Amino acid sequence: MSKSLVLNAIRRGLRRGELPADQQTMLRGRLASHPRHLLPARSRLPHPEQINLFVRNVEKEFGSVARVADLSGVPAAVADYLTAHNLPSRLAMAPHPDLQAVPWNERPMLEIREGRAQATDAVAVTQAFAAIAETGTLMLPSAPERPTTLNLLADTAIVVLRASCLVGAYEEAWDKLRAEIGGMPRNVMLVTGPSRSADIEQTLELGAHGPRNLHVVLVED
Repeated sequence: MSKSLVLNAIRRGLRRGELPADQQTMLRGRLASHPRHLLPARSRLPHPEQINLFVRNVEKEFGSVARVADLSGVPAAVADYLTAHNLPSRLAMAPHPDLQAVPWNERPMLEIREGRAQATDAVAVTQAFAAIAETGTLMLPSAPERPTTLNLLADTAIVVLRASCLVGAYEEAWDKLRAEIGGMPRNVMLVTGPSRSADIEQTLELGAHGPRNLHVVLVED
């Protein structure tokens, strides 16, 4: 369905035509200027404290974090997590340059396949574009080097995050996205902890709509 058909259907539902010219101008100006909302005080911290806040928030939301000094520490962190949780050593990995630069050959027991996730994948490894300290949220925009299926299909999601990509507030993450990517990607996922739902009898169920486990490998670059 084309954009015009969708908009016309909405207008019919609202029983009105197009917006007047002055309102259209005001709306376009607002979209172009990206007005900022109030930044919460909890996000306005020195960067080391933002990192600590992010870690606390991830753990509060049923995720886990391993901190490593540089990319060379990623294979051991991933292997240790898989061993501790009795998970298979076969990984579906995003073809991102950061992940391709990791010395995976130091852990030859890890079996890595690059590309989109498949229904049979138990563990997926992706790269985070940004993270937001105030809520412990990962920003995962879609791109050829970041297949969205890796964020959804596997039961366990392992996300490699550079500490330099962590910001305090959501507004700063969107600023980073506009500055580095330019236009809006087809999809931007904001992930706070593993997938969960309490829709049925208010009982919390992990893995309701995506990964049951979320593990962040934080690279202190």
